[in-house]
Amino acid sequence: MKLSDKAKLPTKGSQFGAVHDSYALTEGLVPAKGQTIVEMGIAIGLLERTYGRLAARTGMASKMAIAVGGGVIDADYTGEIKIILRNQGKADCVFKAGDRIAQLIIEKIANTDAMEVDNLGKTGQGEIAF
Repeated sequence: MKLSDKAKLPTKGSQFGAVHDSYALTEGLVPAKGQTIVEMGIAIGLLERTYGRLAARTGMASKMAIAVGGGVIDADYTGEIKIILRNQGKADCVFKAGDRIAQLIIEKIANTDAMEVDNLGKTGQGEIAF
């Protein structure tokens, strides 16, 4: 749902694309080594047992060191979607209204509660990791 006449709804780049490109509502700047919150001017409705995840755009990440912070949208959240952009680079990153600034991914989840157990059993991975 558009919350502003200037908002642009997320779009897919191709028929089989896994993500929806997400757009900035207004122009702004992500300062070098800093972060900013970018409004999208939209709210979304998600199906039960799904959630939205905001992720960095590959081009912005590789060329400008822009990452997305936070990024989980619960199915029962109906407020405006905002994106936390983090600039890990040495130069400010300027964006314009309507620029693609993140990717929205809709994922299925097993909506279960955590529970305590006495033993996890053996797996091939075990405790090998960092």
